[in-house]
Amino acid sequence: MPTTGTPQVVWSANRARPVRENATLELSSDGNLVLRDADASLVWSSSSSGRSVAGMMITEVGNLVLFDQKNATLWQSFAHPTDALVPGQSLLEGMRLVASTSATNSTETQLYMTVQPDGLYAYVGSTPPQVYFSKSVNKNKTGKDATEVTFMNGSLSISVQSKQPDESHTSIQLPAANSTQYMRLESDGHLRLYEWSNADAKWAVVSDVIKLFPDDCAFPTVCGEYGICTGGQCVCPLQNNSSSSYFKPVDERKPNLGCVSLTPISCQEMQHHQLLTLTDVSYFDAGHIVVNATNGEDCKQACLKNCSCRAVMFRYGQNDSDGTCLWVTRVFSLQSIQPEIVHYNSSAYLKVQLSPSTSASNANKKKVMLGATLGAITILVLLVIAVILYVRRKKKYQELDEELDFDQIPGMTVRYTFENLRECTGDFSKKLGGGGFGTVFEGKIGEERVAVKRLEGARQGKKEFLAEVETIGSIEHINLVRLIGFCAEKSERLLVYEYVPRGSLDRWIYYRHNNAPLDWCTRHRIILDIAKGLCYLHEECRRIIAHLDIKPQNILLDENFNAKVADFGLSKLIDRDQSKVMTMMRGTPGYLAPEWLTSQITEKVDVYSFGVVVMEVICGRKNIDISLPEESVQLIKLLQKKAEDNQFIDLIDNHSEDMVLHQEEAVQLLKLAMWCLQNDSSRRPSMSSVVKGSSNLRPSVAWNIWNERNRRIFRHEQLNAAGVCSLIRDELGLLKEAWE
Repeated sequence: MPTTGTPQVVWSANRARPVRENATLELSSDGNLVLRDADASLVWSSSSSGRSVAGMMITEVGNLVLFDQKNATLWQSFAHPTDALVPGQSLLEGMRLVASTSATNSTETQLYMTVQPDGLYAYVGSTPPQVYFSKSVNKNKTGKDATEVTFMNGSLSISVQSKQPDESHTSIQLPAANSTQYMRLESDGHLRLYEWSNADAKWAVVSDVIKLFPDDCAFPTVCGEYGICTGGQCVCPLQNNSSSSYFKPVDERKPNLGCVSLTPISCQEMQHHQLLTLTDVSYFDAGHIVVNATNGEDCKQACLKNCSCRAVMFRYGQNDSDGTCLWVTRVFSLQSIQPEIVHYNSSAYLKVQLSPSTSASNANKKKVMLGATLGAITILVLLVIAVILYVRRKKKYQELDEELDFDQIPGMTVRYTFENLRECTGDFSKKLGGGGFGTVFEGKIGEERVAVKRLEGARQGKKEFLAEVETIGSIEHINLVRLIGFCAEKSERLLVYEYVPRGSLDRWIYYRHNNAPLDWCTRHRIILDIAKGLCYLHEECRRIIAHLDIKPQNILLDENFNAKVADFGLSKLIDRDQSKVMTMMRGTPGYLAPEWLTSQITEKVDVYSFGVVVMEVICGRKNIDISLPEESVQLIKLLQKKAEDNQFIDLIDNHSEDMVLHQEEAVQLLKLAMWCLQNDSSRRPSMSSVVKGSSNLRPSVAWNIWNERNRRIFRHEQLNAAGVCSLIRDELGLLKEAWE
């Protein structure tokens, strides 16, 4: 290792028991290498007594060796690795690299890498261990063949040492060494290759040997036990469509440390076990398969019948009756998935402990209750008859009361009957689109084309639906989709909107429908229209309306490509005297602001989502696109890198020649997006500032850039185009620092 910079420990005899000052290392006369603490207590030995040890040396590659008179090796540190490998070092079958707790704490963790007969595997410790990485050798071995992994210059070689001429070999390619290298298995599960940089006089990471699909959420400890990882953010599990909580964070301020059960699992009370359902959630380990459980219900029952099972993951393709059941006895990090990206469906079922029932538990009490029940049957029959009569009468009054309530909604919204809307949509025959809250159908009322949204599985009560209709019906803006009317009959809830002919924005910027690329002026106008619509919701209504689901699919375009914000199904009303509101996480992954992790949000979450949409419009691609090379999958990270190198132009949509001609204005909008994407919500602009900035790209721009270091406000007004570019260049470092 280089003698300058920070020395790196690549092997330790006593990683679990550090010694104090004045400790001694002695090669005894009987050939035993002994480490003793300052009080002479034995800490470690090589256990080489009586083996004719003649001397000790450290080889050129960093191997500590004890040798005999013939220079034959009797003991070597390479045979007892800790958490690192150096070039020329091999791992044989059964040897392990065990990750340390941190760079300053060498205590072993539960993450380790080992060589098995069929290849290299990385595990997280449990009973049994769980695999999170593997690299196999394709060969039918004999019992005498040995597998070994060798760190070579330019590769990590995995080979079967066989006397046969066609011995099997595979390798993981690594960057060739320009100077000293070593690799270390680290506390986050990554196996990183380090190289000494003479220019910078420091160690630099040049490669990560373990790359998991689709991202770092696939590592077992990224969010601790029971934590769910979504785009690098960690949350505790919640039952689908429920606010019931069975887990809490280990540390509210450090969500990556994981979650714990509010009630520990008890094998003495298995009758009170229940499975928490999590849709579109998967697990890193595919090695624990429950036989004869090919559908979700059998999978769940298998776990409930065995107390050692703590969770099952059911994976399937198109048919949910033909899948695979993954059974684990200890639950590490889970990951949210998008089935269209990973090409499979998955639901996780976590075992939780319910509180014991307060019903009688002994036979005498059961008999008393049974007798009392039988004695009350006659009375119950009479009561049931009375209740039926009462309910029928009450239902009539409730229906009359509901009619009066809906008739009193103010504004210009019209109430339609369900039969009216069934007829105008041709029995809901022409589907325009759909989402998690309902399906949209095309219809015609009189001469006007309309879009009818039929809410499916809606959990809103009458009061909540009334409030939503009243709120949306009372707002009107050219850049918001207009609510024409509604229907509320029994369990049916429908909303009637104006028809917007060109559909949603994603159809025009992702190139999935062979549409012609949008020119610069159209994209600029769309971005400005979205900003004006949000500005109206945030600043011009009596109460702040936070949309909470801004994305291209919820931006509709009319025949002239004027943009209109749509789908207020997740919106939240905020009083103007409230600084923040508490609400459950809602919205779409990839567009969620960081503060959703705290469940305390403001209208600034819309500003963050708007910034993501601006990126996608200017770049002509999705924020997250798994079909691209690894370094380009996440557009936000790519934008950050291009900002550091001042290479914004590389990101501009090259499908459109007009965009290339207006690349300077497009770059300004990308920098405006960066302003909106700051992690600290208080440093994001208001939508009125965004409207002003995006309206005046040429010849002027006005926005505030906050510098956290000196907390000064830089306010720039009425700059010409050249001045804008110069200003943004000067302040780009401040934007980058604030964004990070």
